[in-house]
Amino acid sequence: MSGPTDRRAGREPARRAAPGRGAATPRGGSSVQPARRIAFDVIRAVGESDAYANLLLPVKLERAKLGTADAALATELTYGTLRRQSYYDAVIAIAAGRDVSRIDPPVLDVLRLAVHQLLSMRVAPHAAVDEAVALARSVGSASVTGFVNGVLRTITRTDPLDWHDRVMESARSDDERLALEHSHPVWIVRAFRRALSAEGREIELDDLLEADNTAPRVNLVALPGLSSVDELPRTRRAPYSPYGAIIEGGDPATWPPVAAGRARVQDEGSQLAALALTRARPVEPGEVWLDLCAGPGGKTALLGAEAAAAGATVDANELVPARAELVRKAVAALEHPPTVTVGDGTEVGRDRAGSYDRVLVDAPCTGLGALRRRPEARWRKQPKDVADLAPLQSRLLASALDAVKPGGIVAYVTCSPHLAESRAIVDGAVSRSDGTVRRLDTADVLRGVTTEPLDLGTSPGSVQLWPHRHGTDAMFICLLEKTA
Repeated sequence: MSGPTDRRAGREPARRAAPGRGAATPRGGSSVQPARRIAFDVIRAVGESDAYANLLLPVKLERAKLGTADAALATELTYGTLRRQSYYDAVIAIAAGRDVSRIDPPVLDVLRLAVHQLLSMRVAPHAAVDEAVALARSVGSASVTGFVNGVLRTITRTDPLDWHDRVMESARSDDERLALEHSHPVWIVRAFRRALSAEGREIELDDLLEADNTAPRVNLVALPGLSSVDELPRTRRAPYSPYGAIIEGGDPATWPPVAAGRARVQDEGSQLAALALTRARPVEPGEVWLDLCAGPGGKTALLGAEAAAAGATVDANELVPARAELVRKAVAALEHPPTVTVGDGTEVGRDRAGSYDRVLVDAPCTGLGALRRRPEARWRKQPKDVADLAPLQSRLLASALDAVKPGGIVAYVTCSPHLAESRAIVDGAVSRSDGTVRRLDTADVLRGVTTEPLDLGTSPGSVQLWPHRHGTDAMFICLLEKTA
């Protein structure tokens, strides 16, 4: 298909700003509906400045004082567009007759935002197109508005199901088909396939990828001894964590238990990761625990509450001072909050060898298990990130095993199901231990924790949670014991 000229694609040399220097600066645009303007600004910041949508969007919504309906629209526009970005790019490329790399980034973001409304939302086509043209006018010239109008009118003339068929025709393999259909990079599709195959559950790959494109439920944890699920309004009990609640409406930040720090937003998978360590065996009074990589502090707070009830104490370590401050805030509601220190977790095992009864290693990882919450991460992460993180993950686990006493327990946790960040790290630690480290039955421990049974695949000694199966982030949890 022949498409618009480069001038109409937003490639006007006289008007184009240098990369990263004002290419998205609005010119006018007063007719653009506020929710769409906010969504565009966030998407632009994600692409141009590596901003995090989950951090920037709430700030913009608060400043704009939007009503509930408009805030919900801005949220869906932002996250929906980011989640389905590569699929929409494929549609845009066909409609424009050119690769999206030849379209100026601000103009491309305008198109992505409009295509999400046309193909995935119940927005009247004329409204989506008109708003997109107004938005294009604020970031480009008259010729750009013509290009945007032309591309979108082309898209509206074809049924969404027909667009799906046309996009799928370009796939050269099953993995490419899945990558296009569910808008994930091919390398992530393959990594997820391998992780599910390791559990004997490869058949679930479509369901997993679809779950990544579904807005996650918001979970709360009522810190034991400080709050209870029954105290939380507009919630229902979570299916697995004894302290978990699922929000059914409202802003939890305004609820007294949350405002006071006695309850907090926390994914149910993260709650189970902390509880696996605290419930691995009965707690002896006087035990000392360590959260080795504590920032931002959610798991530390739950560890601290559990420890207080059992007569144990908790130390928390964090490398980054700003994140250490977040940990201090997270645990401030506890009567005896954990001591928070700033330091390199890989050196703790040397400096505090044999000091702890239990250690949590919530290792830095790619975060591939939380793509529902941070959809832009799928476009930023690369296979090289996995390889670069593996040595650090191994050193942190080795440090934790040095820091724990003989007979003590280490929980190795990642928010990534990638086998190189999960099973491979544990396998390496066990093989290098010469028999001094053994896996505990993590699944059996969690069977004694959860209020409903977990549907788990085959994963000897460890547990892999999944968004499509459990409604949690894809947390990997493995309990290790240092033999006496």
